Amino acid sequence: MHTQDIITLVANISLTLTFLIGLVFGIVQARDAARNRRERLTLETLRNFQTHEFAELIQFVNDTKFPETEEELNKLPARERVMFIQFAQQMESLGMLVAEELIDLDLVDKTLGSFVTTTWKKYKVVFQEIRDKRDPYLGEYYQWLAVKIAERLKSAPRDPYYVNN
Repeated sequence: MHTQDIITLVANISLTLTFLIGLVFGIVQARDAARNRRERLTLETLRNFQTHEFAELIQFVNDTKFPETEEELNKLPARERVMFIQFAQQMESLGMLVAEELIDLDLVDKTLGSFVTTTWKKYKVVFQEIRDKRDPYLGEYYQWLAVKIAERLKSAPRDPYYVNN
């Protein structure tokens, strides 16, 4: 083997090793970025559940008799319509985050749990009417999330944290 062949072989091996090291490094960085994004979204979601505004929405959903038709919804005072829409949007966004696996279903179970399913039951009637009339996608992720939580509560209920720790 000639010196030039040895130099070429060493250069090719070096290039291959550089490529492999770069590939591994890139994969590790991509995984870290995904983990960091997930952690950031988890913390942001937790913060959103702890606001005064969210507490008002919880009280509104618990205390209000919900409309059963779109006409009844439109007759609600403006502030109540806004709260009705805002809570639904927050649950829809939460469902999207879980469906896209950006936050974990376990987080929603631990923070809101059956509240998601009970509130969906209140929204379901009027949402179904609106879906039938013009928007078949209204609340689709909210409903999906409520179904997932209900399945989880039924098939694999968890003990409260204080029981086992």
